Amino acid sequence: MALVSTLLFAVVAYLVVTRSPGWPRVQTTFFSPQVALDSLPEIARGLLLNLRVLVVGGVLVLVVGLLVAIARTLRGPAFAPLRLLATGYVDLFRGMPLIIVLYLVGFGFPALGLQGVPTSPFVLGTAAIVLVYAAYVAEVFRAGIESVHPSQRAAARSLGLTHRQSMRIVVLPQALRTVTPALLNDFVALQKDVGLISVLGAIDAVRSAQILVGRSFNFTPYVVAGLLFVLLAVPTARIADAVSARARRRQQSGHLL
Repeated sequence: MALVSTLLFAVVAYLVVTRSPGWPRVQTTFFSPQVALDSLPEIARGLLLNLRVLVVGGVLVLVVGLLVAIARTLRGPAFAPLRLLATGYVDLFRGMPLIIVLYLVGFGFPALGLQGVPTSPFVLGTAAIVLVYAAYVAEVFRAGIESVHPSQRAAARSLGLTHRQSMRIVVLPQALRTVTPALLNDFVALQKDVGLISVLGAIDAVRSAQILVGRSFNFTPYVVAGLLFVLLAVPTARIADAVSARARRRQQSGHLL
C-alpha cells in the first residue's frame, strides 16, 4: 500500500509539473542536460574548496566546542570569569546569523590593516563558520556532560582520580556516546553551510555556478551545484539516522554504555 501510494503521488506530481504551461521554458532554463554536463567539471573543482573547509572546519568545531563546553561546566567561584566568557560566546554566536558573521569576519578583519592578519577567503570563511558552529556544538557537548550521573564523577574521585582524569576517562566517553547523533546532525548542516563562503569571493561550487550562470544566463549550474551538495550530505544523513536508531535501541534495552 505504501509503495502504491508513493508511486501514485510521484506520477501525479510529474504530470502536474510537466503539463504546466511554463514547463518547456523551465526545463530549458533549469534542467538543460548539455549545460549540466558542460558545467559539471568547473563546479566539481569548486566543490573541492568546500570539502577543504568542511574537513578543517569540522575538526576545529569539535575542538573549540569541546573546550567551551568544558569551560561552561567548571565548578567553583575561581572559574566564574571563564564560565561567563564561555556563556557570552555561546549566546552571541548562537544568536547571530552565519551570513552576518561571514561578512563581519571576512571583510572586517582585512579592513583593520593589521600585519599578519590573513586575507584568504578560505581562512576567514573557515574561521567564521567555526565561530558559529562551535557555539552550537558546545551546547551539545555540555548537554552530554551534564547527562552523566553525578555518581559517576563521585565514583571516579573516590578511586583517586583527579578532576581532569575523571573528565577524560569517565565523563567524556559517556558524554560523547550520548551526543554522537546530535553531532552528526550538526555535521550535515555544516556540509550545506560551507557553500556560504562564496559571499567572500571564494571560488567554490556555488561561486563557480554563479559565474557560469552569468556567462550563459542559464540556471542549470545552480541545480548541478545543489545536487552535488545533496550527494555530499545524503550519506552522512543516513549514518546519522543509523546511529540515532542504534542509540535508541540501546537506551530502550537498558544499556548505558
